[in-house]
Amino acid sequence: MNLLRTKSIEQSIADADEPGRKLKRSLSTWDLMIMGVAVAVGAGIFSVGAKAAANFSGPAVTLSFAIAAVTCALAIMCYAEFATAIPVAGSAYVFTYATMGELLAWIIGWNLILELFTAAAVIAKYWGIYLSKVFALMGADIPPAISLGGVDLYWGAFLIVAVFTVLLVLGTKLSARVGNVFTLIKIGVVLFVIVVGFTYVKFENYTPFIPAAEPTGGAGAADVLKQSFFGFLTGAAPAQYGTLGIFAGAALVFFAFIGFDVVATSAEEVKNPQKTLPRGIFGGLAVVTLLYILVSLALTGMVSYTQLAEAKSPTLTTAFEAVGDTSAAKVIAFGSLVGLTTVIMVLLMGLSRVVLAMSRDGLLPRALSKTSDKRSTPVRLQIICGAAVALVAGLTNVDLLEEMINIGTLSAFVVVSLGILVLRKKRPDLKPAFRVPFGKVLPVVSAVLCLYLMTNLAVETWIFFAIWLAIGLAIYFAYGQRHSRLNERFATANTAVNGGPVEAGTPSGSADDEDELTRA
Repeated sequence: MNLLRTKSIEQSIADADEPGRKLKRSLSTWDLMIMGVAVAVGAGIFSVGAKAAANFSGPAVTLSFAIAAVTCALAIMCYAEFATAIPVAGSAYVFTYATMGELLAWIIGWNLILELFTAAAVIAKYWGIYLSKVFALMGADIPPAISLGGVDLYWGAFLIVAVFTVLLVLGTKLSARVGNVFTLIKIGVVLFVIVVGFTYVKFENYTPFIPAAEPTGGAGAADVLKQSFFGFLTGAAPAQYGTLGIFAGAALVFFAFIGFDVVATSAEEVKNPQKTLPRGIFGGLAVVTLLYILVSLALTGMVSYTQLAEAKSPTLTTAFEAVGDTSAAKVIAFGSLVGLTTVIMVLLMGLSRVVLAMSRDGLLPRALSKTSDKRSTPVRLQIICGAAVALVAGLTNVDLLEEMINIGTLSAFVVVSLGILVLRKKRPDLKPAFRVPFGKVLPVVSAVLCLYLMTNLAVETWIFFAIWLAIGLAIYFAYGQRHSRLNERFATANTAVNGGPVEAGTPSGSADDEDELTRA
């Protein structure tokens, strides 16, 4: 059993053209930029920025966003180099398969499913709650959940997931057009927040810019589980704020940048990916980072971080209500709804593309990788993903797993960053359209930063992550490893080289095949 066998880049590209499992190239640079903004603006601005300021960073949440942005930019450079060399669906999973072998590729693919599935479910649930808030502002009292046999059903999550599942089934380009409209609306709302927010800024709210570290007030088991893994390993008492608080805040707001690895999963649906992918990804990241920093400055300048910390679930609306601007709060509630809408769409698309890539390779059931002859979309798979997300978002307390999104993303970023070094060594003949500058330095820095941010996530998040990995490994050895198409080719090549009979219906192999398949 060779768990380090890799799949050649040529084979990955060939598999992407397999009849009945192909995706249509229809996305432009503009579509990719908007996609990145669509999935990022909303997740960060409307949910985690205020929480990070209140509980971790104080006014220095701006630095938390900057650190997260730099970390993301370094990792995304590695994604861009990979994506221009291997422009197929699957993102980090495909990149890892080509460099570090099948087992690690499965782990990364499994982590991407964790990231995208959990993110889609969490945001869908938030969307339903914001929808009820918008109705309330209009004078209609419609609760976000209805009780069915003692179980709370968040009906809004079912509604929004169903709508975008249908749109994604109808076509990626159509979904992108709808997403473009929503994204432009929410950018307008964000600009409104920035302009109006700065009119309420009081510079004394920025001091102290980095609040002194202080204990969280407990040392019980629950408190230990909530502290950062780094603090747990170093024996530090559970605390918040201070320099470590900035990095803890960065680990939390990193959730706001998950969109850009999702954009890389669409590589197979991009026109002229060698030029389009880098431009689209970096253009979107630049816009998002600027918006985040401006909003965080407005937020922490409007009200003291201590005032935000007093709220049970601080948001941008909390800040505007604190300064008495209820009309702005209404606009933000509407913007939050619109903002989260496009996030769900891109996450649902990314989830189906990762599963598509893994099922093409036989690590998940091959039937899931079938695409529609008419629309070139994975209809069956998209419906399955949509139904699963809707059920979890609508029927469970999925928001408890919010940090799981970050740890899944960061683990993929670490492997992709290191994978660039492996790719360059194994395939010096490749000439990707984009190449990470400064040789080995930036990929290594990217991996170290991502790993450090991972250690700033809570102890309980690491425990859940370990459980998730254990489940994934059990599935791989029970199903994926035995049904892997690469495993079948490997066995066939060995049989042919050793002079044994080749099973009927199996492609023939050669010594060259075996050398390619065993290269690790």
